[in-house]
Amino acid sequence: MPGKIKTMIDKIVVERAKGNATLIATTKTTLRLKGIDPDKFNPVSPDDPVIMGKLQALATELNIIL
Repeated sequence: MPGKIKTMIDKIVVERAKGNATLIATTKTTLRLKGIDPDKFNPVSPDDPVIMGKLQALATELNIIL
């Protein structure tokens, strides 16, 4: 199902930042530091199991349920 990565990224950013612009920016920076560019993915991007695993690990680290 294409777009799963984009959905995961969006959920992490929304849950972590809760609308705070500064936290949105720092969360996206954290993703980039983990090797995931949030701007690279869109709703039709193919899903990569490696990236999805990294996102799941980050979500677990941040206490976010995906």
